[in-house]
Amino acid sequence: MNQRPRGAAPAPTMRSQDFWRSAARLVKRLAPQRRLSLAVITLGITGTAISVVVPRILGHATDLLFNGVIGRRLPADITKAQAVAAARARGDNAFADLLSGMNVVPGQGVDLGAVGRTLALALALYVVASLLIWTQARLLNVTVQRTITKLRSDVEDKVHRLPLSYFDGRQRGELLSRVTNDIDNVQSSLSMTISQLVTSILTVLAVLFMMVWISPLLALITVLTVPLSLLVTRVITRRSQGLFVAHWTSTGRLNAHIEETYSGFTVVKTFGHQAAAREEFRKLNDDVYQASFGAQFLSGLVGPATTFIGNLGYVAVAVAGGLQVATGHITLGSVQAFIQYVRQFNTPVGQVAGMYNTLQSGVASAERVFELLDEAEESPEPALASAIRGPEPVQGPSRPGRVEFEHVSFGYYPGHPVIRDVSLVAEPGSTVAIVGPTGAGKTTLVNLLMRFYEVDSGRILIDGVDIASMSRQALRSRIGMVLQDTWLFDGTIADNIAYGRPDAAPHEITEAARAAHVDRFVRSLPDGYETRISGDGSNISAGEKQLITIARAFLARPQLLILDEATSSVDTRTELLIAQAMCELRRDRTSFIIAHRLSTIRDADRIMVVQAGRIVEQGNRAELLGRRGAYYAMSQA
Repeated sequence: MNQRPRGAAPAPTMRSQDFWRSAARLVKRLAPQRRLSLAVITLGITGTAISVVVPRILGHATDLLFNGVIGRRLPADITKAQAVAAARARGDNAFADLLSGMNVVPGQGVDLGAVGRTLALALALYVVASLLIWTQARLLNVTVQRTITKLRSDVEDKVHRLPLSYFDGRQRGELLSRVTNDIDNVQSSLSMTISQLVTSILTVLAVLFMMVWISPLLALITVLTVPLSLLVTRVITRRSQGLFVAHWTSTGRLNAHIEETYSGFTVVKTFGHQAAAREEFRKLNDDVYQASFGAQFLSGLVGPATTFIGNLGYVAVAVAGGLQVATGHITLGSVQAFIQYVRQFNTPVGQVAGMYNTLQSGVASAERVFELLDEAEESPEPALASAIRGPEPVQGPSRPGRVEFEHVSFGYYPGHPVIRDVSLVAEPGSTVAIVGPTGAGKTTLVNLLMRFYEVDSGRILIDGVDIASMSRQALRSRIGMVLQDTWLFDGTIADNIAYGRPDAAPHEITEAARAAHVDRFVRSLPDGYETRISGDGSNISAGEKQLITIARAFLARPQLLILDEATSSVDTRTELLIAQAMCELRRDRTSFIIAHRLSTIRDADRIMVVQAGRIVEQGNRAELLGRRGAYYAMSQA
């Protein structure tokens, strides 16, 4: 083992969220869908125009009805001016003021035809508005889905470009939370806010214009409520902003704990840690509850608060509007239309306030995703990497494979070296065993050979070519590796063996399986090589999983072979069978074996003893035993 950090998942920094910068970056994600976005906005403008016009039309219908009712009560042989003068003459100034503001024809009743045409026009516009809303929703869904699909793809590509050091310091559950929960929340927030935000802003502007047109005084009364609503909204959202970040951060920690517990459930039960696991779950779950409750409680205050303030303005408008109708300044239909405009004005203002809270949550998630996208990637390939790929693998017994470490030093953290000035040479076709206590740096050495990490100083050469000048793909395609932690995906046994060579023929898969003694137990299964392995490989034994991963390496026909604790999970009999197969497989192939059990490296051409990142002894088994040094002490332990 090495000193690579595992399981360290420090709490994300609870810094103040840069809302506007992250929101602007999220909006830029919509740029590739600009045509669809433009169509959504156009439909929103058209729908808004209709929604603003209809109240005025309905107000006109009210005026037609009211004018007809009043006109029928007046004598037909007089004019409107005469009717007003007569009312003032008899001291009925209130009726005279009301009559002066109406478009009434004395003696003429309700024009039902005009009323019907007006209502039919309003109904037709409502139908058109509904169709526009439906079309807008469809286009918006396409816009958001394409944007989120691209975001998911970018995140997936980014994850594959991240160095192993990124995963060393983080729990998988927290990363999964960013890739799944946070992206889903961004999608939900975009879907809920884009169309509503555009429509609401346009509605506020258009309605404000109509209100000023009808009555500047009533418009002023309505607008005076807006600053108060915005002030209340800002106070609440500033308090809830940090809670939304805390909510998604605590959710990531909870997911990490669940993933860790469920993955190692057997170990948890074996050592009786169920109570501790449940207690940790309760604590993390309570953190999620507290953060979520606080964020939702505060954000939930915005709607009621703005609604209350809007209702105060609504009452003021109703009173002032009634007085203006009574004094003949505006018509009853105009007041009716204005009251509808007040509702149309207050509703989007409240929606914008509510959407801001939704955006707070969505942008908090987007920021976590952007943090992942901004992580430092693996060092870029050298400019000549495509040309310098190292010697091509040669089939047959003369295959090259000289590996040389020249004064290599490396540390996972600056100032804390794990490998210190290591120099070694593995001749072509030789087997080099690396042994030492846990944390000595054994696995780190082969990770450096695979370029999972870059050396701090020194260099590593394969057949005289510095691996830093090779592309990672070309380098790793020449190395077969069997990890101490077996990894199988949800698929058939044949698919898992062929993972390194998807184009392998069935007979090649079978040959590799025979070499690793996989064929023996596969033949006993009802479906043979088509037997499906569950995602965690729980339907086969640990030893069988180890054998399958070894067969996978056999099939890849690598130039170099790395066995990291390759037989640590199999029984003695299986280990013996693997040792025999490996002896044949290692012929004419440079191999590195890392193991604690010295029985697996008896036939190694060279054994290197690593302690504290340094090679303290090297030689064959007989030489090391004869020196009675570190290796001898290990053999006697």
